[in-house]
Amino acid sequence: MKVQSITPILRIFDYAKAVEFYVNWLGFKIDWEHRFDENAPLYMQISAEGIKLHLSEHHGDGTPGTHLHINCTGLKEYHQSLINKNYKYGRPGLEETFYETWSVTVHDPFGNQLIFDEKKI
Repeated sequence: MKVQSITPILRIFDYAKAVEFYVNWLGFKIDWEHRFDENAPLYMQISAEGIKLHLSEHHGDGTPGTHLHINCTGLKEYHQSLINKNYKYGRPGLEETFYETWSVTVHDPFGNQLIFDEKKI
């Protein structure tokens, strides 16, 4: 077996808050959205820089409080771009970890954590 990709499903509860956080602040783009009808929960895919996530309003899809580790490069610059956006609900720090990385942790409005890590050189 060879894994080609992994796509986590994160639970969300509010479309506008999800867009504000993931698209407007973190810089993801919406790839597609799906609802069975106008009154049905949303299921969508977002992506950025090699990261692909599914966001779902469906009961039973994902669990609030999920933590994702995202290994990356260019973290200091990305961190500065987040700070420069002056997002009302988050101003993450840039931390050195005991496992020899730089790390930025952000918390979405639904209790999920995205932890961006870059190996220290």
